[in-house]
Amino acid sequence: MRRVLILGGTAEARALAQVLVERGYDVVSSLAGRVERPRLPVGEVHIGGFGGVDGLASWLREHEIAAMVDATHPFAARMTASAAEAGARTGVPSLVLRRPGWREEPGDSWQRVPSLEAAAGALAAPMRIFLTTGRRSLPVFTPVPGVWFLARSVDPPSAPVPDNVRVVLGRGPYTIEGERALLREHRLDTLVTKDSGGRLTMAKLAAARELGVHVIMVDRPPLPPGLRLADTVAEAAAWVPG
Repeated sequence: MRRVLILGGTAEARALAQVLVERGYDVVSSLAGRVERPRLPVGEVHIGGFGGVDGLASWLREHEIAAMVDATHPFAARMTASAAEAGARTGVPSLVLRRPGWREEPGDSWQRVPSLEAAAGALAAPMRIFLTTGRRSLPVFTPVPGVWFLARSVDPPSAPVPDNVRVVLGRGPYTIEGERALLREHRLDTLVTKDSGGRLTMAKLAAARELGVHVIMVDRPPLPPGLRLADTVAEAAAWVPG
C-alpha cells in the first residue's frame, strides 16, 4: 500500500484520512498534541512533533512516505513552512489542504488586521470582547486596560487567568442560537477571531451580524511560495498518487 502522511488535526484532515483509508491507502495522521483530548482520525496516528525540518525529512525517508498533505490549521505557519522545506528536500510530493477563509457579508461590521498584536492594538476601554483566538493568545490581549474578555477555548488556558477574563470551554460545531445567547448574556460588543474558515465555528459570525457586534478579523499568514494548494477534501484526495 502507498503510504500517505497527513499533517493536522483539522476536520478536513480527518475527512481526508477517512477517504484515503477507504480507498486502501496506508495513512499516518500527525497531530501536534496541543489539545488534551483530540478527535482522532482513522488509521495510524503520530502525536507530537518531528524535531524540525531535519527530523521531518528523516521521518519521511525512514517511513517511505509516498505523498504528504499539510492539512494543518490555517494559522500553523511554522509547521507549514517546515513541511514545505522537508518535502522539497526529500522529493516527497506535497500538497496544502486549506479550507477557504470567511468572506464579509451584507450587514457585517468587520475590521481586518494582519496579526494578533494588531488586533490587540485595535481594542480600547470599555469594550467587552468575545475572544476566540485560542488559549495561547491570552497574553497578547489581556494587558489592554479597561477591556473585559470572554475567552473561549477547547482546553483551559494556563493559570493564572487575569481578573478581566472569564473563560468558557467549548468545541465546535456551534449554533447561531447558542452564539447569539452567549453574546447577549455577556453584553459583548466586539468579536475578535482568526480567519480560520469552515462551518464548525462560523455561527459566531452570523450571530454577530444579527446583533450588530463588531468583528476584528485576524488575517491568515501567507503561505510559502510555490506550494500546491487544494480547497476541498475531494480535490486533495484526487491529487494523492494512486
